[in-house]
Amino acid sequence: MGAIFTFSIFQSALELGCIYSLVALALFISFSILNIADLSTDGCFTLGCAVGAMVTMSGHPFLAFPAAMAAGVCSGFVTAFLQTKMGVPSILAGIIVNTGLYTINIAVMGFSSNINLFGCDTIFSLAKEVSETEWYGNWYKIVIVAAIVLITGVILAWFLNTRLGLSIRATGDNEYMVRASSINPVFTITVGLCAANSLTALSGAVLAQYQKSCDINLGTGMVTIALASLIIGETLIGKGGMFKKVVGVILGSCLYRFIVAIALRLSVPAECLKLVSALIVAFAIAFPYLKGQAAFYKTRRMPLGIGERNGKGGDNIC
Repeated sequence: MGAIFTFSIFQSALELGCIYSLVALALFISFSILNIADLSTDGCFTLGCAVGAMVTMSGHPFLAFPAAMAAGVCSGFVTAFLQTKMGVPSILAGIIVNTGLYTINIAVMGFSSNINLFGCDTIFSLAKEVSETEWYGNWYKIVIVAAIVLITGVILAWFLNTRLGLSIRATGDNEYMVRASSINPVFTITVGLCAANSLTALSGAVLAQYQKSCDINLGTGMVTIALASLIIGETLIGKGGMFKKVVGVILGSCLYRFIVAIALRLSVPAECLKLVSALIVAFAIAFPYLKGQAAFYKTRRMPLGIGERNGKGGDNIC
């Protein structure tokens, strides 16, 4: 097992799992809570990566994160506007925004398909200088990304338990009931999608500084990865409070990266990773159904066994 899963692979998978968990948390808001299939995730992730990279190149690595989140809020607002004000179905709204973001992203990147941050200060390079004299040594990357995810997760769990957060959760459960309760579903949907897209963009900005580069196709398939992480987390944790669900999503993202790392270690071709991701998503989504079907058939067989025993008992009595 040591040859398959080394310490460096574990550390890298944990770092990437924490970074991508922000996208999974975004999908947790839009997909699980609001019950909206937001397909603008791919483009929004690249948008956050592009904005974060450009701001970092200008010499402001810390400002890159709020700038990326602001760009994500704008993307979420446009998606919500198309749904709530223009009557565009949620799936089509996400596709429209995702398509438009390609041009916006390449414009943000100076009409270049990729940019690199080598030679630029990032939060990771700055932390590396400090880590040489601190206890965490080579763990400085995981310390940073874990801190970002921890703070984000706590704020998200707290927000979803506030009055506005409860209104957003109620909107996903029953929009008509929310409207009857004098709550404006247009506002709650807009706030929810803006919050979700801000987390997606934040993840892109963190990844840009983590790998010191940004590519126009970086976000391709991101919604699949986030969905896999979300389903895995919900399957592992099950029912519980909001904080428990947030922790489950983060753990699901880390577990997904471990699965991908093992697949790479087993010499799976890199071009087959998308297929592996699709299979993981399909299995994760189907697992609760298959588990329920297995329990159903098990319960269905139990009365037959009891009936047979009762019949035998009756024969003996006679």
